[in-house]
Amino acid sequence: MSSFPDGFLWGAATAAHQVEGNNLNNDWWRLEQVAADYGVQPSGDALDSYHRYREDMQLLSDRGFTAYRFSLEWSRIEPLPGKFSRAELGHYRRMIETARELGLDPIVTIHHFTHPLWFDDRGAWLWDGAVDAFVQYVEQACTILHDVRWIITINEPNVLAITHGGQRQVAMGNPYPQNALPDQEIGDALIAAHRAAAPVVRRLTDAKVGWTVANQALTATSGNEEKFAEVQYLIEDKYLEVSRDDDFVGVQSYTSQPVDADGIVPHPPADDNTLMGWAYRPDALGIAVRHTHDVLGGDVPILVTENGIATDDDERRIAYTTTALRDLAAAIADGADVRGYLHWSLLDNFEWGHWGPTFGLVAVDRESFERRPKPSLDWLGTVARRNAVED
Repeated sequence: MSSFPDGFLWGAATAAHQVEGNNLNNDWWRLEQVAADYGVQPSGDALDSYHRYREDMQLLSDRGFTAYRFSLEWSRIEPLPGKFSRAELGHYRRMIETARELGLDPIVTIHHFTHPLWFDDRGAWLWDGAVDAFVQYVEQACTILHDVRWIITINEPNVLAITHGGQRQVAMGNPYPQNALPDQEIGDALIAAHRAAAPVVRRLTDAKVGWTVANQALTATSGNEEKFAEVQYLIEDKYLEVSRDDDFVGVQSYTSQPVDADGIVPHPPADDNTLMGWAYRPDALGIAVRHTHDVLGGDVPILVTENGIATDDDERRIAYTTTALRDLAAAIADGADVRGYLHWSLLDNFEWGHWGPTFGLVAVDRESFERRPKPSLDWLGTVARRNAVED
């Protein structure tokens, strides 16, 4: 058995827009409407987790998991600029209390990709008032987060800096390269927002504060080490280095790609690619954790906040996660300070414009909303209770 440290957190993750349903007031909902003719599917009722969150959390609690990561929906909490909903804050407070009642550590993400329409209409992250607006939202969010132990300010700013411009181009049928790098202006705005918000969270709560970074687990091809270093900094290390001032960093990893003289090499078609079209690389998590540890010098604890595979073959999900966890345990044994593992995702959810890719430990009937646990949920629950994965 490959064992994990005492007190290691085991859980799964979701994001509000992907599971709640009827988020009518954010930028993604609008994109789903205007880009429907270009193949973008609507989130609609999603999985109705806005009402069924206890049932979702119970699935984890009953199997011995100890943590649940979920996000707040900014557009619900602040539907109009400066107008904050006490009722919606109360809703998310009840989610926190439910998690605790069920023995789950709530790990709360304040911003997970979506923002209100009024924020979008003003220019979103390129609006000169964006940082101040985000900080005001964070202050209100902290009124319900006072006893939460782990708080994430922004999810995957490096991906958000890519998708903020690129995803819309893809949705509208325009070409956008697979190897696109983050928009540097948007990335800088997100860094400024995090640096302004993190001290506010520390002042108003007792939580450990950080953000999550999408770790690409990039590898250099022969003779292209200089290009590799350039690309890795722009897409990843620029954001990891910000975490040197944080209480932890969230590592999120799914696959690995090489870098050649032209940049990141797109995933070639292959029989074993995932439903996202990504290369099957369960070793990516170990690469990502070791790289994050190297960048931060071991001074900042790591929380694996997302890792998983889009597949309709649950045995393959178990095989992928087994390898990923073995590599994670090896990285810990070699000195990486990792505090927990949160699988993506708890549920087969709305995958940003599409329902096809299934990452979940639990299938959901989108007509009846019946939750149908997969064998992988019980398997990972056994790993959690043992605090070890079989070799």
